[in-house]
Amino acid sequence: MTDLPEIEWLTVPDLIELTGLTPSRVRRLIDERHLLGAKVNGVLKVPALFLRDDAPLPELHGTAIVLSDAGFTDEEALRWFLEEEDSLGTSPIAALRSGRKAEVRRIAQALA
Repeated sequence: MTDLPEIEWLTVPDLIELTGLTPSRVRRLIDERHLLGAKVNGVLKVPALFLRDDAPLPELHGTAIVLSDAGFTDEEALRWFLEEEDSLGTSPIAALRSGRKAEVRRIAQALA
């Protein structure tokens, strides 16, 4: 994931501070795919784009589940969210943040 240098990454302690949640709750959000994380230089991190108002972006979870059902690992799903998707003209996470959830989910389902 270090090949995505323009991404702002948050560590688990950063997430605890931002959300006010316990460390176990933050890890559960990652385990249950409400947030997706990856090891960056050996440290578990989550893209800041996956949060809005210091909480997990609600639209992320369902799409992450669709990708998991399609056989994506969490790291593959995370990369898919962050990289430009030609059919969207932007990254899937940017499309989700701009209210295009149905379109993003449709594309994710087509990957299955």
